[in-house]
Amino acid sequence: MSLSRSSSRTSARVDLLCVGHTNLDHEVTVQELPKSDRTVPVQHHALYLGGTASNIARWSARSGLHSGLSSFIGEDFPAEFWELLRSDGVDVRGVVVRPGQLTPTCWIARDQRNRQVTFIDQGAMGNTADLPLPPLQGVKWVHLATGDPRFQLRVARAAVALGIHVSSDPAQEIHYRWSAKDLAELLSLSEILFGNHHELDRAARLLETGSVPALVERVPLVVETLGAQGAQAHSRRGTETCPPVRVRNPQAVTGAGDAFRAGFYSAWLGGRALPQCLAEGCAAGATVARHRRSLFLPIDSRSKQREHGG
Repeated sequence: MSLSRSSSRTSARVDLLCVGHTNLDHEVTVQELPKSDRTVPVQHHALYLGGTASNIARWSARSGLHSGLSSFIGEDFPAEFWELLRSDGVDVRGVVVRPGQLTPTCWIARDQRNRQVTFIDQGAMGNTADLPLPPLQGVKWVHLATGDPRFQLRVARAAVALGIHVSSDPAQEIHYRWSAKDLAELLSLSEILFGNHHELDRAARLLETGSVPALVERVPLVVETLGAQGAQAHSRRGTETCPPVRVRNPQAVTGAGDAFRAGFYSAWLGGRALPQCLAEGCAAGATVARHRRSLFLPIDSRSKQREHGG
């Protein structure tokens, strides 16, 4: 198998290396999500650069961190998206093009009530168990996002052996890619576990801890995002809470959780106290919910009005 690694002019120093998905996100807006065997018209369609690792790396770079990205993509990855990554200041030495593979692709449908369904074709991120690890020299912190558990565990082991801090964030893939055995090892190698309430509840059930706060038996810090209810962090000293930042008429929720993580890291790596880290995360997530379409410009967009000549 032949792998090509992208070039980069960025510094060898990396505050935060994000390991996981870089996606092509096809987002469509409809009036209401259809029932089974029904069809509904699309009101708006756009193609965005997405993926958990890509989003966190971009937002972290915009926050002033030296961020790097480690992902496997296909030969179909648009040149415009390469330019977006570089213009945001992301170190892309860890982004690898797999010949003959397609870039991971998501189809995301959202209706007027902010209900959402997502489908993913893993593409180049499907089976990566034996592929080369990303460059770890000069890395301070590794954030393990979505991806093949076997590859993520290899990265975690290598990072810990080098004295690099590790955070784990399986996100929605904890529901279908992670076993209890693999998750237990991941947390044993991690200092922070990120997730929303449903994801962390799944982790607690897999590991039979009895509750989300009890996950601190496996990992020192658990950061739980609660959407419109804010966020909280569980440690062995107790629980810190952060109230939500109110957003009227949010444009979308896609990417808000990733922005939270970038905001959190910006404060965390800056030596801020845990409550301030949560507050910075909530503020970043609210910014994306409020302004996503202007902050993450699509390379192609088609609206119902344009289709009708409006």
